[in-house]
Amino acid sequence: MASSQKGRAMEISISQGFLVFLFSWVFLLGYAEKGPMPQGTSEDVNELVLLEDVNATDAFIKAAEVVVVGFFQDSELPEASEFLTMVQSVQDVPFGFCTSSSVLSYYNVTVNTVSLFRVVDNKRQDLEIRNSKEIDATKLRRFVRINELRWVTEYNSLTAVGLFSSMVETHLLLFTDKSSPNHTERMDKYREAAQLFQGKILFILVDSRAKANDRVLSYFHLKKSQLPAVAVYHTPDEEQDVLPLGEVSVEALKDFCNRFLQRKHVKDNHKLEDKVFKQEL
Repeated sequence: MASSQKGRAMEISISQGFLVFLFSWVFLLGYAEKGPMPQGTSEDVNELVLLEDVNATDAFIKAAEVVVVGFFQDSELPEASEFLTMVQSVQDVPFGFCTSSSVLSYYNVTVNTVSLFRVVDNKRQDLEIRNSKEIDATKLRRFVRINELRWVTEYNSLTAVGLFSSMVETHLLLFTDKSSPNHTERMDKYREAAQLFQGKILFILVDSRAKANDRVLSYFHLKKSQLPAVAVYHTPDEEQDVLPLGEVSVEALKDFCNRFLQRKHVKDNHKLEDKVFKQEL
């Protein structure tokens, strides 16, 4: 009985034409009507969650480190189709789809928009679609990959763009071999430490096996024989510090980060005092 009522509610809220289109995606996307996936789940995410009211949308956004919602005024638009195509190609991000006028109004959506919400810095990134001819699934996927900062973000050519455009200006990089038998334990501790510095430091993973990351190692004057190691970097002035680690621990990471932040705080205060002093002269 509950299942049939849910089915009737869906028919009312979605146009008949879009239902036909959506059901054609069931087998591709493995869609099942369910609530938001809780944070920390290891299950692959490639399901599309239909969001029809503000409470459900709010719960969905808060349920994971990174979520993406397609806010569309009309479900049969070409950009809605491109959004669904993109969902199929991204396996590790929860996706929502919303056409409710009340929800769009609540989130201040006035044009068709794909919004990415991330908890690490309480940031919302909007991609407003004003011309459907200028958007496709590839561009949507790039938007997601560039902006999906998590508690720990793996460094690559796409995520680097989002990292350096973030308002969080201090970054901590963990250099480690992802194939190491200790990798999972290291990452658990690194992620735990990351949550202590929400909004202050972005935590980044750099896989030392990847040839493309040799330049990053070189920039911090690190050798692979010194790994695992962490490096902290302040983007505005490029100030940095490096700490080789015997093993990763929450306490070691916490102390290293706090020392760097305190040092930056003292330097910034001195600069401010010098500026005030010169102005007075």
